[in-house]
Amino acid sequence: MPPEQADIDRAVALLQAGELVAFPTETVYGLAADAANPLAVRRIFAAKGRPADHPLIVHLAGGGCLDRWARDIPASAWELAEAFWPGPLTLILKRAGAVPTAVTGGQDSVGVRVPAHPVALALLRAYAEAGGGLGGMCGLAAPSANRFGRISPTDAAHVREELGNSVSLVLDGGRCQVGIESTILDLTRDDGEPPRLLRPGRVTPEQIAAVIGVLPETATPQADDGAPRVSGSLAAHYAPATPLRLVASARLAGLVDELRQAGRRSAILCHSELPGGVATPAVRKLAADPRGYARALYAALRELDQMAVDLIVVEDVPATRAWAAVADRLRRAAVGAGQKQDPARSRH
Repeated sequence: MPPEQADIDRAVALLQAGELVAFPTETVYGLAADAANPLAVRRIFAAKGRPADHPLIVHLAGGGCLDRWARDIPASAWELAEAFWPGPLTLILKRAGAVPTAVTGGQDSVGVRVPAHPVALALLRAYAEAGGGLGGMCGLAAPSANRFGRISPTDAAHVREELGNSVSLVLDGGRCQVGIESTILDLTRDDGEPPRLLRPGRVTPEQIAAVIGVLPETATPQADDGAPRVSGSLAAHYAPATPLRLVASARLAGLVDELRQAGRRSAILCHSELPGGVATPAVRKLAADPRGYARALYAALRELDQMAVDLIVVEDVPATRAWAAVADRLRRAAVGAGQKQDPARSRH
């Protein structure tokens, strides 16, 4: 059942009071606070265990609020907003003067997007109609509603399991339809330089180029090249507590057999048919197309993470542009899997 208007009204009141509310977007569930209220924003960092210099994405009800959060907005930003908002595209723009540094991680840039989920839009519009928080800024800072570095939630139950009483209200909008986080595009570069893709997602570089006539450059992970710090860009992210290994399709059955002979329990996440001799009861087979796979990925990882196995074995995905966003999430999950959560250590 979607939230009633009374639930939306309660969420707005809580946000205006500086409390935290979790809500669904088309990508993952977000943990929201009034983005103009530094004290409320700090509650997000405390609930997630997130480093204070890691910026947040500001969610808006529409492009009409954009100039409250950004300055010197290039024409390409308006073109992309017209083409993809509401939708899973985050734009990195130069920060307006009124934007708290708590949201931007101390940077001179800010990430903004308009989510394409009816509950998210209902909440954002009701929030704007009620005054839009401090200064009438009408923005909600909303990173994924999970502990920092761990698997993003795509269902309301995931939020409750992970964050518990640190969230005042969870708006249940069902399972997220995209299932992985938004594409992040940096538009703060100097004139003549192409925009930079900082995180792959549902919106592809080719789709972006079709709108603005320029193919984005892809930022090198972890490169110290002046690119803004953004959500989900650390080498270790989206990770289960159980160690995870990416394995080529041809190697999958052999590795599982080796683990069995060594007395180690394994779980498998795959997208192709397994050979008949593979002996493990913990198997999750996802769609063999990138959109279907992405939609179910995080829920499947959460299930396998709870099966008390020694290793999650993930069949590697095709090395094609269509699978780039999924491959990005799996690589980061493999780096972070099995590590103790330590935001201070993971900061750089």
